[in-house]
Amino acid sequence: MAEIGKLNTLRIVKDIDFGVYLDGEELGEILLPNRDVPAHCHTGDMIEVFILRDSEDRLLATTQKPYAMVGQVAFLKVVSVTAVGAFLDWGLPKDLLVPFREQQHRMEEGRSYLVYVYLDEQSQRIAASSKLEKFLENQPIDVQEGQQVDLVIGDQTEMGYKVIINDTHWGMLYNNEVFQALHKGQRLQGFIKKVRDDGKIDCCLQKSGYKNVDDVAWKILEFLHKRGGFLAITDKSSPERIYDLFGVSKKTYKKAIGALYKKRCIIIEKDGIRLR
Repeated sequence: MAEIGKLNTLRIVKDIDFGVYLDGEELGEILLPNRDVPAHCHTGDMIEVFILRDSEDRLLATTQKPYAMVGQVAFLKVVSVTAVGAFLDWGLPKDLLVPFREQQHRMEEGRSYLVYVYLDEQSQRIAASSKLEKFLENQPIDVQEGQQVDLVIGDQTEMGYKVIINDTHWGMLYNNEVFQALHKGQRLQGFIKKVRDDGKIDCCLQKSGYKNVDDVAWKILEFLHKRGGFLAITDKSSPERIYDLFGVSKKTYKKAIGALYKKRCIIIEKDGIRLR
């Protein structure tokens, strides 16, 4: 079924002077204007489009992709404030509305905010809200420890960063496990570290446990082969340098080194490690 506010692959059913009509299934035929029609398209071809409503409330398709779709979180900039609310730049010609009732705090032109994109049930229009709690954690927790997930960085606290997991739940990323610069709204891959009894979720940016050690060990060996068999990193090297090279914490790196040493793959020297 074709969905408003998401990407859909639809069939071209009619070619007209000002564009083509697509089979929107239960939504009926949907216009794709000429400006968005790819070259050499013909009736019967399948095409990926984003569906929204225009200013006259008609369904419209576009091959342009917004910065976020319905059901996703994004950090978007306010381009104007009017009598009905704030309008955000979300990558499409028609800006995205945040009604005043959906603003956690009154939005200001030129500032960026973390918002959730949703489809209004009554109007069937796409809108956004900065009241994230209305939309997050309303679904059962369906993640497991060690699972790879999508993270969106939220506010920074004394403990670390609040993160949004798979656009559905809040989680926490602790300062002592972050070895790279992060900024609000940044989307990146992470892992579930622990699901607590109270439902709160701890996250990390690299796999934990010995399963990760094997991956890191291979990275270290590949690095050594490319660098002539020697790596000038010791126990006194900074966690930041280790993360820059291998994308893991110093603790995980040391576990990998220990595993390679036990397998007699490397020699640990005073000023670094060397391939045997």
